[in-house]
Amino acid sequence: MPHVLGKNGNIIAILWARENALHAPPLPSVSNKILWVSKAPLVPLSPLKIHAILAGSGRTVNTYVTGGPGPSIIDLPAAGCWTLDLSWSGHTDQVRLRYVAG
Repeated sequence: MPHVLGKNGNIIAILWARENALHAPPLPSVSNKILWVSKAPLVPLSPLKIHAILAGSGRTVNTYVTGGPGPSIIDLPAAGCWTLDLSWSGHTDQVRLRYVAG
């Protein structure tokens, strides 16, 4: 299963993606599904806040996953390498994800 371990080891992003790739824009028949798994216990639950930055562009996106780490669909507006700064329930981490042209 393709996955990305957070820089600090606090979270894993498990990619449920067609051809092991996330797409921007998303493919019509397949979502950009990511299962976020936190190493830390999630009590109390708070949203997983995501601040995404596209490498070399300064372009940013802010989004969140209700209820904290868990199943999500994370669509980003452009292909490229995105750095996602993550925060939830007093924890932080960072992952880098590549989105290919849809």
